[in-house]
Amino acid sequence: MSKIEELAERVERLLVRHQELQRTNALLVEQLHNVADERDNLRSRLNAARGRIDVLLERLPRDPGAPLEAGGEAPRSSLT
Repeated sequence: MSKIEELAERVERLLVRHQELQRTNALLVEQLHNVADERDNLRSRLNAARGRIDVLLERLPRDPGAPLEAGGEAPRSSLT
């Protein structure tokens, strides 16, 4: 095989490898976007859950022995 044929074959293999890498990169970019979207969704859900927990914590009595009032809230102490 001549040097030109060897070079042409090598260039052809490099082109095939380049195309494979481009496809792999495109799949990885798509996967990255999907994971980022999932992360953003989970972050949003976490913030919403934190907000609900904060609301529930506000409804708890400040004094563990104090009974809840009719509205579901504990009487406020003048010390806090």
